[in-house]
Amino acid sequence: MKSSGGIFDIPQKKEALANLEKSVSDPALWQNPDQAKKNLQQKKQLESALETFENLNQSVSDVETLFELSLEEKNQEAHAEVERDLEQVQAEFKRVELEQMLSAEQDFNDAIVTITPGAGGTESQDWALMLWRMYMRWAERRKLHVDVLDYQVGEGAGIKDVTLFIRGAYAFGYLKSEAGVHRLVRISPFDANQRRHTSFASVHVTPQIEEAVEMEINPADLRIDVYRASGPGGQGVNTTDSAVRITHVPTGLVVQCQSERSQHSNKDTAMKILRSRLYELKKQEEEKKRKSFEAEKKDIAWGSQIRSYVMHPYKLVKDHRTKYETSNVDEVMDGNVDRFMEAYLLASPKK
Repeated sequence: MKSSGGIFDIPQKKEALANLEKSVSDPALWQNPDQAKKNLQQKKQLESALETFENLNQSVSDVETLFELSLEEKNQEAHAEVERDLEQVQAEFKRVELEQMLSAEQDFNDAIVTITPGAGGTESQDWALMLWRMYMRWAERRKLHVDVLDYQVGEGAGIKDVTLFIRGAYAFGYLKSEAGVHRLVRISPFDANQRRHTSFASVHVTPQIEEAVEMEINPADLRIDVYRASGPGGQGVNTTDSAVRITHVPTGLVVQCQSERSQHSNKDTAMKILRSRLYELKKQEEEKKRKSFEAEKKDIAWGSQIRSYVMHPYKLVKDHRTKYETSNVDEVMDGNVDRFMEAYLLASPKK
């Protein structure tokens, strides 16, 4: 594999990593926390890129070896395996090329995802649950780690809302494409007359920001409530009032966490979520004159959806921003939303 130039620039990346490793080992750097944070972030990104390159290099080498063996032995089964492996390597190359486009400040960060049903009661709550499962499967496919920070059981079925912490390289860079209103059209499983229903749910995505980011929060601006935690299926996580809800009064932002048994731990996590959302809000205010996904705030209703999922009278998933569509609804609901994300990233103006 070519190790320099193109999308990799391996020698340049290795040199930059060596310089950053030297920098972060210098005690003087830590006199400037903001610069230290930036250097650590760059170091993490470079390490991830170099690891990806090494894995790709090894995969190509393995395919070449297997191909030579299949020719020597005239083994059709081995040749078929070469073709399958080559398709996987090509798909990985495409993913790496796409990640080179994820160069915005927070793209490499972990992501906080909140899914909230729109009006419509049980129908929308069930749709929110379906979206939650879709993103859980997507994260599983990409080997990303997911923590369920908050889960509010719906009335009768589905969920009132769920907040996920999705960890892994470029989690936010990919998931930012999902922010907005998602619309479902189907024959309702809750309607005895089997009528067609339309449901809406919103997906809110923010980057997890580092502690070093300065976000001053006045304690007097916070209203903190505690309540008993609940989990999927309505089962209690524990029997104490350990779940925490924090309301930022000036902005009206509300965050919740119930993933830990300790009220103190849940409060710390909720504050991290609040800090991330306030940071996003600050960015929106600073860039309100620039059209971006962060500035698109719409009602969870007709005419505001970014994507439609139609299960009846025909099957179609269509993104209304990029016009990308597929009739394989089941595959999408099983977490295969990468092509929608890719289409969004390729169509988005680069900053």
